[in-house]
Amino acid sequence: MSLPKTLAEDVARNLVMVARLIDEDPEEAYAYARIALRLASRVAAVREAAGFAAYATQKYAEALAEFRAARRMTGSVDLWPVMADCERGLGRPERAMAMAGEPEVQKLDKAGQVEMRLVAAGARRDMGQIDAAIVTLQSPELASNSVQSWTPRLRYAYADALLEAGREDEAREWFGKALEADKDGSTDASDRLAELDGVEFVDVLGDDDPTGADTADEVAPRDEDASGDRDDEDDVRDDADLDDGQDDDEDDDQDGSVKA
Repeated sequence: MSLPKTLAEDVARNLVMVARLIDEDPEEAYAYARIALRLASRVAAVREAAGFAAYATQKYAEALAEFRAARRMTGSVDLWPVMADCERGLGRPERAMAMAGEPEVQKLDKAGQVEMRLVAAGARRDMGQIDAAIVTLQSPELASNSVQSWTPRLRYAYADALLEAGREDEAREWFGKALEADKDGSTDASDRLAELDGVEFVDVLGDDDPTGADTADEVAPRDEDASGDRDDEDDVRDDADLDDGQDDDEDDDQDGSVKA
């Protein structure tokens, strides 16, 4: 569906903000997604972005509705795994398992099929079926030495399931394999390995740190200087008030350019 140029630009700006913020500030990303949805609810990309923003903020019912709408508009099965994971989020793992057996899974690419396998294993764990979860994750993709984008998460999920089953030695081995494949730090496999090895992380900047609050107290102004400093502080406050006024004007301009 095509949009008038100005409207399309407004929608695009909000979608850019969704993509930029969804990892670091999901709630703010969700706010931008709602604006885009209000402006162009009949655009599949907008419904999909709104779905992921809702998913990131754990609004699973809303996310599922948006994903279903996007799928109806495009006919694509790409969102099938995340739709199944929404069912898990809603406390319906049995529905996620049912989706894992649907023909749509066979239409997914390799990454999508691995994602569906991860969701199915998670659903098994939700139902207390840890051994079945382990079996679900055992696959040619898990055994392969080839490293793909999904490899760290698949190995990590397998290690985590093994650990829950009490198979600590095997879990350590697979956390190590996950770490080897995780060049981008997408998992906390290194931390999990450290925990298994009994490594404790100590905060080197403790209460006795000479650069802490005690030092600040030592260099605080003496009482006889305090009266002379008050005038300087008043000048700083006046300057800050002026700057705040300018910042408010600038913020108004910026808000109008993105959240149109």
